[in-house]
Order: sequence, then C-alpha cells, then structure tokens
Amino acid sequence: MILVNAVIHSKQEDMAALKNIISTMETASRADPGCDDYTFSVELNNTNTLRITEKWHTVDDLKAHFGMPHMADFQNTLAQYAPSSLEIKFYDVKEIELL
Repeated sequence: MILVNAVIHSKQEDMAALKNIISTMETASRADPGCDDYTFSVELNNTNTLRITEKWHTVDDLKAHFGMPHMADFQNTLAQYAPSSLEIKFYDVKEIELL
C-alpha cells in the first residue's frame, strides 16, 4: 500500500478560494482505480494548514492518478494561489492489526 501525506500552508482567503477545486479533486480522486482513500482536512488549531492523506494500492495506481485531468486542474488552480509551503511525502507501508 502506498500512503501519501501532504501538508499545505496557505492564507485563509486562498483556502476559501480553493474550496470548490478541493471538493472536485477529492471526489474525482476517490473514483480513480486503486484509490482506497483521498481526504483533504484542515487542522483545527491552524486553519491555514491543509492536509491531504491518500491511500493507493500500488505505485502504478498513484502514477496514473498524476496523469488524470482532475489532477491537472487542481495543480493549475493551486498555482494561482501559491501556498507559502508545500510538503509531500510518499510511503510504502504494510497495514498491521494491533488489537
């Protein structure tokens, strides 16, 4: 399983302007082949911080996602509201049961 953790820091007004494209991106990405989860969230204690958590079956599924039209639309819109910082990390993980 491939896990993606992205953190975007932006201005409050830019976050509001991105709301529609974020909603579209989240819905479309969840329909992509190999996607188990694709969720945007805003930190409760820092509303200028947006987190993206993704779960994919394989690296190939994630790479195919990068070529989707909704990804291009999201990236183009995000570029219009350049975040103050953007950090993305990719992990190859194995799910375990603790209980």
